[in-house]
Amino acid sequence: MSADDLRVLAEEQAALRRVATLVARGATPEEVFAAVAEEVGQLIPVDLATMCRYDSGRMLTFVASWGGVSERFPVGSQGALGGINVGTVVFETGRPVRIDHYAERASGAQGARVRDAGVRSAVGTPIIVEGRLWGVISAASSLEQPLPPDTEARLASFTELVATAIANAQSRAALARLAQEQAALRRVATLVARGVPSGEVFAAVTAEAGQLLGAHLAGMGRYESDQAVTVLATWPAEDGDHPLVPGPWPLEGGDLASAVFQTGRPVRIDDYRGVPGRIAAFVRDELGIGSSVASPILDEGRLWGVLFLHSKLGRQPFTPDTESRLTGFTELVATAIANAENLAALAASRARIVAAADDTRRRIERDLHDRIQQQLASLMLDLRTVQASVPARFGELHGKLSPIAERLASVSDQVRAISHGVHPAILSKSGLESALKSLALQSVMPVELHLRAGRRLPEHVEVAAYYAVSEALTNAAKHAHASAVHVELDTPGPILQLAIRDDGIGGADPANGSGLVGLSDRIEALGGTLEVSSPAGSGTTLLIEIPAEDPSTPQVPGP
Repeated sequence: MSADDLRVLAEEQAALRRVATLVARGATPEEVFAAVAEEVGQLIPVDLATMCRYDSGRMLTFVASWGGVSERFPVGSQGALGGINVGTVVFETGRPVRIDHYAERASGAQGARVRDAGVRSAVGTPIIVEGRLWGVISAASSLEQPLPPDTEARLASFTELVATAIANAQSRAALARLAQEQAALRRVATLVARGVPSGEVFAAVTAEAGQLLGAHLAGMGRYESDQAVTVLATWPAEDGDHPLVPGPWPLEGGDLASAVFQTGRPVRIDDYRGVPGRIAAFVRDELGIGSSVASPILDEGRLWGVLFLHSKLGRQPFTPDTESRLTGFTELVATAIANAENLAALAASRARIVAAADDTRRRIERDLHDRIQQQLASLMLDLRTVQASVPARFGELHGKLSPIAERLASVSDQVRAISHGVHPAILSKSGLESALKSLALQSVMPVELHLRAGRRLPEHVEVAAYYAVSEALTNAAKHAHASAVHVELDTPGPILQLAIRDDGIGGADPANGSGLVGLSDRIEALGGTLEVSSPAGSGTTLLIEIPAEDPSTPQVPGP
């Protein structure tokens, strides 16, 4: 090997070592691309060294450019493939290519562009990343003589380093993307696990998916029937973006929602031209969308709705894995829907149990009052009649009938008290305020009432409030050793608010199995809440809220 050959080899190895050092240091792909173009341009030497990436739609994008005419090929500029030129031939064959008489042989948009830069010969070598054609490195000269015969081989040495840098960058990007995706899914899963309302989950899923997958607009819709879809949640990347209209929108075929409904599978639209239907027209003409992706939301095997992403016209379509990445979010939505339906079914079941118990109490109270109490009263009259008809000479018999009459009167009083405890008749006849005033009069301690109901409420609400006050008064007397109780009732809008405070010893804990547990169950079964505050030595406060509207049928929690 001659001295010149050794010098060239040493220079080549030094150039490769410098690039390899950049790759090993984890330099960005852009830094590696620029370094490779410069090293190639100086090593061969040539007038122009470029590196290009192949993009969708048979497009070529310059990612590095070096040389005297490099300003004609700025980084980021693009061109269409076609004809005879280095970029096109490498793309079509996947092999190195040489064009020695460029002015005579080159054609196509890229061929003309390079030819106009004064290039007379050019060599290109493919960049293969993990078995896939990623791009091309090319070297071009304006000299009459062709580039050296070993130019292709020398370029190939750099392509391997470039491929390694790209693969490393892709691996880092994939890990970062996976971490971001898992964090987004974890945030949504936390909301689902906490049992937040479905509407909050829908909004969170839409926002997380839109941000993570680079959408300009994201949304979620629910199929109302086989004819319409309603948008439940939306997320715009920018505040000024046109909002999505809730609808309902008709399913007319062609658009995302219709296609998902028809197939039950993920769908993408990369070109809205010619897509029929009002949804497609709105997305295309009003929102300026160029491409979209959607994934179905399945609830226990049933098609429930759709999660969709939109990208504006002129932007790159969504990556091929977007549909699969949406699946993780749709599964969480399905879990949230199932949880909401289960909670609704549980709430409906509890409400039915409470209603059945109240009906039973009412029936027992009615039976006691209308039958047993009436019979006792009749027996009492009969006994008094018999007692009055006993002749005076039978004074001993008269004396024996008197205690029987007294015991019968006592039994009647006990039955009346039991009847009142089972279901106070005054509550049904006169309403909650009168029933609470009756409770206060019967209390063994002073009760201060501030009642502002102002109207009759649904029976199940009045019963719950009555038993709440009754239980609180019992606890205050038996356990809290209170000297007074303050009861405040109000109905601002559709909510009954009840505050019960005593000045007793405090320390009440529903977890210990007190009557507050059953009270809490009753209130929660009606969709209400009970808060207990009972610090030791500072009395006990019950804060209760119950929906005061008369529900027809239990509703599944929704947006």
